Amino acid sequence: MSELSAQVRKALDAAVIAIGGSPRDGQIEMAEAVANALTDRHHLMVQAGTGTGKSLAYIVPALVHGRKVLVATATLALQRQLVERDLPAVVPALEKVLGRDITYAIYKGVGNYICLQKMNSTEGDPDGEVLLEVSSLGKDAQRLHAWAKTPGITGDRDDAPDVDRRVWLANSTSGRECVGADNCNYGSQCFAANAKAKAQSADVVVTNHTLLAIEIVDSHPILPERDAVILDEAHEFMDRTTQAVTEELTAARVIRAAAMARKYMPGKLADAFTKAADNFHDAMADYGDHVRSDFSAQGRLEEIPSVLESPIRKVREAAQAITQSLTADEEAIGTDAMAERARVKGAITEVSTTAAKILKLGNGQVLWYEPTFSTLHLAPLSVSHVLRSNLLTQTPVIATSATLTVGNNFDAMAKSIGFLVGRDADVAEIADDEIDPANVQMLDVGSPFDFANQGVLYMPKHLPEPGRDGPSAEVLTELGELIDAAGGRTLALFSSWRGVEAADLHLRKVLADLPIKIITQKRGDSVGPLVERFAKDETSILIGTMSLWQGVDVPGDSCILVAIDRIPFPRPDEPVMSARASQADEAGGSGFMQVSLPRAALLLAQGTGRLIRSVDDRGVVAILDSRIVTKRYGSVLLNSMPPLWRTSDGAVVRESLRRLAQKSKD
Repeated sequence: MSELSAQVRKALDAAVIAIGGSPRDGQIEMAEAVANALTDRHHLMVQAGTGTGKSLAYIVPALVHGRKVLVATATLALQRQLVERDLPAVVPALEKVLGRDITYAIYKGVGNYICLQKMNSTEGDPDGEVLLEVSSLGKDAQRLHAWAKTPGITGDRDDAPDVDRRVWLANSTSGRECVGADNCNYGSQCFAANAKAKAQSADVVVTNHTLLAIEIVDSHPILPERDAVILDEAHEFMDRTTQAVTEELTAARVIRAAAMARKYMPGKLADAFTKAADNFHDAMADYGDHVRSDFSAQGRLEEIPSVLESPIRKVREAAQAITQSLTADEEAIGTDAMAERARVKGAITEVSTTAAKILKLGNGQVLWYEPTFSTLHLAPLSVSHVLRSNLLTQTPVIATSATLTVGNNFDAMAKSIGFLVGRDADVAEIADDEIDPANVQMLDVGSPFDFANQGVLYMPKHLPEPGRDGPSAEVLTELGELIDAAGGRTLALFSSWRGVEAADLHLRKVLADLPIKIITQKRGDSVGPLVERFAKDETSILIGTMSLWQGVDVPGDSCILVAIDRIPFPRPDEPVMSARASQADEAGGSGFMQVSLPRAALLLAQGTGRLIRSVDDRGVVAILDSRIVTKRYGSVLLNSMPPLWRTSDGAVVRESLRRLAQKSKD
């Protein structure tokens, strides 16, 4: 055993003892692989099943190395776990072993912190005027103002009193609209600046995928310098990156920018912008009516709709004229006025930039109109080349998740993140001072759980294949019988809101006489409170859609059945995924095999992973979609999932659930 390996094992033992855990082979294997990647400066992909303890397996070797690491997660829940639970528990023990102080910090985007300049500004602002129009928001605003004056607070939205979204927007600002701490009267007190300063010197900085993605795509440093990047929940990184760089243009955003311009610099330029904003609003409303009445008009737009092109062009021209005027105005002004001008210029520049990008629509982009919120979206078709050049050549990247393989193969996920594998690896041209994106090791450390003995995978063959109209009567009947056998204790996952609503209606009828509480997710519901209610009431069931497929952690008797209505293939009208699939088809490949199937496999593995969360958990995963048994691609999906014991015998499954339910009562 090398000296480094011995040091890592000693530190890992101390960390595991500090959290009251026990040694795990997969965790040790992963920690040593991370240490080697940091030493040799190569990339690493690690699939670490639930229960491995992967956060310690990457934090400990990084600290033993003395490397500054940036940990980027997809979910707020994992950020909190790292900063509020894992790091506080293990740092004191690691400081003793390593003989030095260890620091850590969390860093988020500017908009996640109160902006004291905006909160205390005497100048009117469109965001603030909303609060005057809606009197019920006044109490929320007072509570937030009072909290902002409390000594020692972070100013972080997650620590703040729970206030209406509009109140938060009125008291925060975006990175584009921020003047910067050096030019602000409140710079020395700035919550965002203080959080960033703390993060600059920390050994471990925890952030989110979105902020890292914005930095990578813009090639503009937002986050502290680091020696290595750790992508936790890495299966989500490509989607989060795509979302982060997707441009959005709405009438509300344009009208807000026009109102800011009119207030700051009234005159012909502002009047022209206001007129362009009003025309754009009307054009978007008319186009929205057309899309809602014509299903074929939904999905990807091959070109800008003719009714929108001229209004967008006029918005861009009017916005550009104002930003040029603001840039030319170099007279000395006070810091408050400078901050206000920065906000105005930032809001207008954002509109101008987005409009310009939409007008330059090219082959590598996907444009679509979303009718619910009347929004034009523009997304890149692929982000892997940007990730490759701006992330993977700069520092070693450790990508980890419980689900990184599709059909026992890392390639699909590796390519999406930007790693070069297979034939692609031969085309790389890497400068001497860069890291080779093809120099990536792949490792599956398994899971400490005995899936075959802890859980059953039920795949009923007799159910009809899913159609477009939501779950069939047969699927809903099967679900009701399974929930009855389990005495509640069920997480029911659906791939659409239509499925959620159909299941809610059916189950309230067939379970009416049973002591089973039905908790149904509604559009806009926060996941956390729903999961808390479900976990507390052992005989309840939770019905929900895609946001519940990942990150839900309910060990114990509250969840002995996870039911999945259908294989979660991307919808045909989902613009980005369908465009990527079409591109693969046009290149002579298979969009289904290269895009749709890997996406479904990872989601299905994540959904299945909601069942076994500890070594004591027992239960059933029911996939109520016969295609997983009857179609050839079913084997790829099954090979991507935990190796549960498999059966298509409903009587055996219902009896197993009854026994588990009875055991829970005892």
